[in-house]
Amino acid sequence: MSRVERLHIAPSLLSADFGHLTQAAQEAAEGGADWLHFDVMDGRFVPNITMGPAAVRALRPASQAFFDVHLMIVEPERYVETFVQAGADGVTVQVEACLHLQRTLTQIRRLGAKAGVALNPATPPEMVEYVLDDLDLILVMTVNPGFGGQEFLPGMLAKIAKVRDMVARVAHPIHIEVDGGIAAETAGAVTRAGANVLVAGTAVFQHPQGVAAGIRALQRAAHGEE
Repeated sequence: MSRVERLHIAPSLLSADFGHLTQAAQEAAEGGADWLHFDVMDGRFVPNITMGPAAVRALRPASQAFFDVHLMIVEPERYVETFVQAGADGVTVQVEACLHLQRTLTQIRRLGAKAGVALNPATPPEMVEYVLDDLDLILVMTVNPGFGGQEFLPGMLAKIAKVRDMVARVAHPIHIEVDGGIAAETAGAVTRAGANVLVAGTAVFQHPQGVAAGIRALQRAAHGEE
């Protein structure tokens, strides 16, 4: 596992009922999730449009969870401050979308949020090797971003392990997050590879026995209990 040993389940609101996001956030918290994941898409970096800072601002009074905001957008530096002011606790940007990555990470931290970088499946871990001192989180995308409900890419397990080895050489703790096809069937493999933050949408919000059951299934699988 990574240097940050505690496991976090981060339900992705992309798979929740957009007409009842407050209820979804509350159900996630009651089910044992201490993070909430916001997938922000602009229709340019990825072929989909989802939510913006208004959703973060609306949910902030209703939840004590860590608001984990993933910006899958071009020129993310233009919107970082808006999302932090809306209530984001952590902001993750795509390395492929940042012309001046280190500057953007510094901007996030100066605003008081945790700074993260996301890597698309085809992007090598070496792309973040020289900004590790500026990072609080590395997100390994285990599907190509843009849509929920996709199938996990097993080739990403080796990449997670490589990120784990990179993080182990850094003096401060860095979360290793995974997003895409995370379910009870894949949670154990990604945590063994080094991940400690599991983003899951369909497996939580569309679980046949409810949100809490979905979260418990992920926790058990991640700890090797099933």
